[in-house]
Order: sequence, then structure tokens, then C-alpha cells
Amino acid sequence: MKIYNSVSEFDSTIPTVVTIGTFDGVHLGHRKIIQRLVDTADQELLQTALLTFYPHPRMVLQQSSDLKLINTIEERKLILEETGLEHLIVHPFTLEFSRLTAREYVEEILVKGLNAKKIVIGYDHHFGRNRTADIEDLKAFGKEFNFEVDEISKQDIEDVAVSSTKIRRSLEEGDLEKANEYLSRPFFLSGDIIKGKGLGKNMGYPTANLKIEESYKLIPKEGVYVVASVIDSDKYFGMMNIGTNPTVGGQERSIETFFFDLDMNLYGKHLHIQLLKRIRSEVKFDGLEALIQAMQADEVFAKNYIKLSTPDE
Repeated sequence: MKIYNSVSEFDSTIPTVVTIGTFDGVHLGHRKIIQRLVDTADQELLQTALLTFYPHPRMVLQQSSDLKLINTIEERKLILEETGLEHLIVHPFTLEFSRLTAREYVEEILVKGLNAKKIVIGYDHHFGRNRTADIEDLKAFGKEFNFEVDEISKQDIEDVAVSSTKIRRSLEEGDLEKANEYLSRPFFLSGDIIKGKGLGKNMGYPTANLKIEESYKLIPKEGVYVVASVIDSDKYFGMMNIGTNPTVGGQERSIETFFFDLDMNLYGKHLHIQLLKRIRSEVKFDGLEALIQAMQADEVFAKNYIKLSTPDE
């Protein structure tokens, strides 16, 4: 898959079938759209192109928005690599871009920029300045500019019964099982490992402290999770705590992972950590001894879960 940082970088001599959207999470519904795109490209001898925008339009148009996304833009690129797409265009979303009329957007971006011969899009798609144009307008432009519109019906979309909003809500409520089912893969967090306060080490649980740079990245509900990560080509399991560590008087949220059977300095490494199962909520225990006992119980739970769910690991 080739990645472009704007439409202007794309080779407009390539005839394409295009889909457009945020694709946050690249969930089951998104994959259905992408598969339709790939199938269409195969049938009509076109190349697949997905047009998305960064930053998210709401971050630009509603600067007070506290929108949290399932994936950072880099994570989204990584996931889309696996879908069979040929071209991913991440176009900058700016105030100036948002003021393009529907006609300007279609002519400059879709027709001249991406050489779209077919557009695969949901029935509720809106575009252009103030999002005033809809699917019927797009079909009318198609007749004028010689491209087809493959409309994904309301029923097709509702048949999947999944949305990025539902996934975000599930993660915020601690329903990791439902979120992972909708995503069709484990939700993950990615960032650099930095030095923490060393409290875990003193309790026999040295942890890797994950720093996530992107403020818009959704962090799931506080608590203890069973996790996995590939580190230097090997897969390691562990348990992660998301929270403030109230038992030791913590105030700021941290994301700390204790990896089983790992003896390695992780400082400075960039990790993608998958969340497999939520064990429990974070609790303020009555002293360190009670906290250590709880962590030991968490470890037993996590190892049993791993043994049952990944017997071949």
C-alpha cells in the first residue's frame, strides 16, 4: 500500500475506485466497505484508493471538541496496510479545505486529483462546505464528470450493526470484549516506554510505563487488563494497569505494564500493546500488602486466561 500525505502527491493518471471517510478503528463495517472496493477494482480493472483526512474535521471546526479516537493516524495507517488497499491518501483537513464548495471538492479532489471512475460510499455521506451536499448531489456530479457512485444502502450498513461511536463507548465503559468483537481484533495502545517512579519494581512487579503522545487517542476505562505485545520479534504477555495508583497516593493517570517472563530494558522502545481482557477496576487498597496480594491474583487470572485462550502460544 502506498501512502500519500495529500491528494497532490497522487499520480492522477491512475484510474481509481475511491471510498472516503475517517475509518476510525477500521472495524467490521469499514472492512465490508473496503472489501467492496477491492472487489469492484478487480471487476473493473481499477486501482483502490481510500481518501481520509487528518486532523479529524471536528478537531479543526470545533476546537473545543474533546473528541477521542480509537486510533491515532499512524495506527490507522498500520491497520489499513492489512486490508489489501493499494493507495491511502491522508489529506490535510484545514479551515481553507473545509470551505471548498461541493463542486470544487468533487472536481479538484475526486476527479482531477484522484481520477475517480467509481466512488463507493454510504447512503448518508455528506460533503462540501458545511456538508450541504449529499449522495444524490454526488450522483448528479457523477453524470457530469463521468464517474459512477456505488451507494452502500442503509440496510447494508445496519446489517453490520457496528460503528466507531459504539466501539468508543464500549472502551470508555470497560466493555473490552464487545469493542474487540466489533473491531475484529484486539484494541491496542502504542507509544514510547519511559521511566516511571519505580513503585512496581519495589513490589516485585517492574512495569513498563507507556507514554502516548497523541492527546486525542482514546484511553479505555481505568483498570487492570491482560495484554500482549511483540517485542524484538517475540510475543510477550502481561498485565496492564490504567489509572492513578490511588493506593500509593497517585494523582496522574499512568499506563503501566508488567510483562511475564521478560528480562529486558524497554526504555526508549516504541511498543504496540494489545488489550485482550479486562480483569477488574482499579481499587484503592488498604496498604501495599493488600495491593500486592491483588496483583498476585491478577497475575494468576491473566496467566490462566492466556493459557485457555492461546493454547498454542
